[in-house]
Amino acid sequence: MKILAVCAGSAETLPGKSYKTGIFKHSVEAGVMVDREGLIGDRICNRKHHGGVDQAVYALGTIDLDWWARELDRVLEPGTFGENLVIEGADSRKISVGDRFVTETVELEVTSTRIPCATLSARMGDPGFARRFVRAGRPGFYCRVLKDGVVRAGDAIVYHAYSGPPVLMPEMLETYGKNLSDEDRARYLAAPIHYKLRARLTG
Repeated sequence: MKILAVCAGSAETLPGKSYKTGIFKHSVEAGVMVDREGLIGDRICNRKHHGGVDQAVYALGTIDLDWWARELDRVLEPGTFGENLVIEGADSRKISVGDRFVTETVELEVTSTRIPCATLSARMGDPGFARRFVRAGRPGFYCRVLKDGVVRAGDAIVYHAYSGPPVLMPEMLETYGKNLSDEDRARYLAAPIHYKLRARLTG
């Protein structure tokens, strides 16, 4: 398994919108420093809903991107969905909170799924794309950075599965904003979930 692409973006305005967004990511050939807040130099415009220590890095697997390329019948360049990393062989349907991805210098821990929004729909040129994204159940995954370092395309990356009861990305997407059973709430809280979700489940 390796990092196929590292992507970062600058603030750009979406067509027909007045606000700027950092969703337009492009492959970076040089190594990029990653710290607890994410990739150095990558622009995040809406800090209320994006970025932060538990959403420092957004990743997709090549299995996800290949599926979407077939679904949309077009070539998808790395960064199309606003992802920072494209990981060869990863499939977000099988990724759980607590899974770790480790390179020679960087360690990432999965915290949550990606929840699509109107910005993603506008980026894809389809007002209904957020709903389509949810139905597809291939949302990618957010990570916190446990160990700072440099990432670059071609780096070997090792996957370590979470040892506890899994909270898979499609399940997190499906249950977002919904009431959980006592059993599911306990399972979620036992995992290293995003601090905002933890606050909602314990509030």
